[in-house]
Amino acid sequence: MSPQEALDLLIEGNHRFTNNLTVNKDLLSLVSITKDRQHPFCSFLSCSDSRAPVEMLFDQALGDVFSVRLAGNIASDKVIGSLEFSSKYLGSKIIVVLGHTDCGAVKAACDNFREGHIGEIINLIRPAVRMEKTIAEQRDSSNAHFVNEVCALNVRVQINEIIHSSDIIQDMLAAKQIGMVGGIYNLATGEVQFLADTLML
Repeated sequence: MSPQEALDLLIEGNHRFTNNLTVNKDLLSLVSITKDRQHPFCSFLSCSDSRAPVEMLFDQALGDVFSVRLAGNIASDKVIGSLEFSSKYLGSKIIVVLGHTDCGAVKAACDNFREGHIGEIINLIRPAVRMEKTIAEQRDSSNAHFVNEVCALNVRVQINEIIHSSDIIQDMLAAKQIGMVGGIYNLATGEVQFLADTLML
């Protein structure tokens, strides 16, 4: 499978999801098939939000998706290590960094929230807040447009962090062994919009 073919499968799966046409899956058979090894065709860094489970959003089956989920879809060192493992050793063909509308972690960053360990997450989203230059007023979570702009920028920030922190992923992208793309999941419609300027195939 090529990175483009992997992306096409995800696009088709999200289309099925949004049209309530999900493919029937024999999950018990898949448990047996995958019990000794896994061969995911895609890897995700996505948010922990309970409304955004990537296997469902893209209508994929057991063993198809290597999923790393953290609030705010942040690219911590451990996340990057997990994506390196899935790409180099499990055969995943594309890495998707997926944000979503109305993200609580992004809202917290917009409000400069600092309490507890949540602050560690916010620190990794804060660069996206600073990068947003188009909105001058009401730069907080009460402004849905501001939040969504920061959300998209955060996806780009995390992609850059993955690439700049991982020689393994850099080399695999350069050799066209894997692809990478960012996207935004719309909680209201179920649709995923891929960000064309982040596409690397």
